[in-house]
Amino acid sequence: MRQTRAALAGLASALLLAVGVVALPQPASAASLVEVTNFGSNPGNMRMHIYVPDARPANPAIVVAMHGCGGSGPGFYSGSEFASLSNQYGFIVIYPSATQNAGFGNCFDTWSDAAKRRGGGSDPVSIMSMVTYAQQQYRGDPNRVYATGSSSGGMMTQHMLAVYPDVFKAGASFMGVPFNCFANAADYPPGSSQCTGGNMNRTPQQWGDAVRAAYPGYTGPRPRIQLWHGTNDTLVPYSLLQESIEQWTNVHGLSQTPTSTDTPQPNWNRRRYGDKVEAYSIQGAGHSLPSSGMARVAVQFFGLDGSTPSPDPTTPSPDPTTPSPGGPGCTATVSLNQWPGGFVASVRVTAGSSGTNGWTVTMTLPGGATVTGTWSATASGNTGTVRFTNVSYNGRLGPNQVTEFGFQGSGNGAGMTPACAAT
Repeated sequence: MRQTRAALAGLASALLLAVGVVALPQPASAASLVEVTNFGSNPGNMRMHIYVPDARPANPAIVVAMHGCGGSGPGFYSGSEFASLSNQYGFIVIYPSATQNAGFGNCFDTWSDAAKRRGGGSDPVSIMSMVTYAQQQYRGDPNRVYATGSSSGGMMTQHMLAVYPDVFKAGASFMGVPFNCFANAADYPPGSSQCTGGNMNRTPQQWGDAVRAAYPGYTGPRPRIQLWHGTNDTLVPYSLLQESIEQWTNVHGLSQTPTSTDTPQPNWNRRRYGDKVEAYSIQGAGHSLPSSGMARVAVQFFGLDGSTPSPDPTTPSPDPTTPSPGGPGCTATVSLNQWPGGFVASVRVTAGSSGTNGWTVTMTLPGGATVTGTWSATASGNTGTVRFTNVSYNGRLGPNQVTEFGFQGSGNGAGMTPACAAT
């Protein structure tokens, strides 16, 4: 028991690190963080703090900014850059404090059945009460409500966008997981979780269906989302970034092949899927986001810096898509997102006129390149010539039907040419 408590305490400390990585002084201002004790229905027994900048428009935007496990609203206020950005751009920031305990303290409830249904109860209803309070008390703009958060808060960001798609216009999730990743409270703590155990792999359709089930019958627009993850994150595995991409591209009816890729800053590798979904792989980062400058990029994504979020230019990846030389029954193309020392490859498999019962894609990696992770396929080998074989749900393809898989690697992946064989 002592060992278990010590392990959980260590995990809580690791998650708490994620909310204090940008310890910046707040700029001089008469505005201050204020606690609100009677903000409405509060089934999650949460605390609410709010930061309202002195200079703001008549109907300011609202950003809900959420901490990691073991943290608090005031801690995320002092340890992130959102308050200083609100002084600059005039938006309100709500800092909820979670009190739920799923193995360790102060985590946002993204596991219970009540939390997974619109209006079902628990933390999502409490957060919605906070948003309503800000709208009523400070004339917050109901058409400009956004969510962001780190670790547990990043998980809750994706959660709120799923449960309340008509309220939140966009979100920025740092080190989060897809909506409905956790089966229940027992599945939440790292070390025993199927969600964060490193093997979570569902189809895009399954992920998308989970979101659609959170608010049955909803047919309105879905929130845009920005996803951030460190490639060396082992507490919330980096592979879950791909699962989130699959969920939200499916929700928006988008291909999982990026419309563009770039490196906006050193070690920041961005994939864009139209103007609805963008994903940042932070090379070498562990469970430590957001770091300096990332909050500003999130605020820009929301369009709160005075600009309008620009549509993603539908340009090809910097590494051109290379057609397969062909194989019996299928073809394959690869798109590469490369950065110094590593890459992510997205592979598109297209069945021939007869369809497939299964497929294998073979690629020869350049010297020094190594496969370090694979999703939606099984890899045989990790250097030299590597064979990727379908998993149970994506082997059978109808005529001309398309599926996708991907893998992460170290080294330089440029020049790989896939060959596809159907079975």
